[in-house]
Amino acid sequence: MEQELIQLWKSTGIANFGWREPLMIGVGLLLLYLAIARKFEPLLLVPIGFGAILTNIPIAGIAGPEGLLGLVYKVGIETGVFPLLIFMGVGALTDFGALIARPSTLLLGAAAQFGIFATLLGALALNLVPGFEFSLADAAAIGIIGGADGPTAIFLASRLAPDLLGAIAVAAYSYMALVPIIQPPIMRLLTTEAERKVVMKQLRPVSKLERILFPLTVLALCILFLPTAAPLIGMFTFGNLLRESGVVDRLNHAAQNEIINIVTILLGLAVGSKLQGDHFLNLETIGILLLGAIAFSIGTAAGLLLGKLLHRITGGKINPLIGAAGVSAVPMAARVVNKVGLEADHHNFLLMHAMGPNVAGVLGSAVAAGVLLVLVGH
Repeated sequence: MEQELIQLWKSTGIANFGWREPLMIGVGLLLLYLAIARKFEPLLLVPIGFGAILTNIPIAGIAGPEGLLGLVYKVGIETGVFPLLIFMGVGALTDFGALIARPSTLLLGAAAQFGIFATLLGALALNLVPGFEFSLADAAAIGIIGGADGPTAIFLASRLAPDLLGAIAVAAYSYMALVPIIQPPIMRLLTTEAERKVVMKQLRPVSKLERILFPLTVLALCILFLPTAAPLIGMFTFGNLLRESGVVDRLNHAAQNEIINIVTILLGLAVGSKLQGDHFLNLETIGILLLGAIAFSIGTAAGLLLGKLLHRITGGKINPLIGAAGVSAVPMAARVVNKVGLEADHHNFLLMHAMGPNVAGVLGSAVAAGVLLVLVGH
């Protein structure tokens, strides 16, 4: 009887908890709090937070090779399938009208990618600190976090740094979700009250033909100049063509709803499964999280500074705040721009203007990933 009681005790969670598991369960609960109480990107943080709780349950093996989350991670993230399906859904949800109407905002999306390459150098510089050994491929995969684009970060990391994929995925999605906290202080620091109050002129109407030709043109340019980015850009433009063609409503609806929703649930749980206490709490992961924050901040600042330059060049017609939307976090970054603009002037609605650089940032991060694959992946 005593032997059975000992065996029963050893099978309980209490007997198997170390200090790491409760700490990471606390992190999962914090993510759920931010999602539910503070409404910080609940579509991302609810599955990630819950996945973090599940994966730190002792003995259960949910995130192990044969566990549900382990299998989902292997099938969807290690292969890069989930990011591509997400890109298709995002393409179907994206209205390129603002970018087509004001092509100059493409520059803002490009400027915000500066954080990617600055962080690549930062990751290599960390090698001077004992305990860090990042290769060039590792540094490139870490740098893509600066684009604030989770699917792109997962896609690139799965090819360049599979061993760091979990930490990179967690960092990328965490910073995407924390856009409302990270960006506003930088926006207020780098812009004046007068600049934030700039009211932008209404965008011109965009014809249906322009909307249909745009994704095809983007794909053609990708094929000609950067085929390595074709998986991401191809799925993105395909999703957008479903939306703009107007003849496949059922497919468009599925891409915008059922497919992207199912993949988001599975991807979030799988990313959360990488918040295992025994793997996540190490010096390397902390370094990646720190570099991710720096990358995102640099990308935001670069977009704002180019926005200020365009403000000067156009004689005050461009509100510099929209430059912060150049990071790829769609549509969170555009919403934050709109919110900060409304704080300065209650009649200043910048959402549609910010969507131009925001969707340009998605294309920019995909292009940056393609460039890094060419330079580092071969």
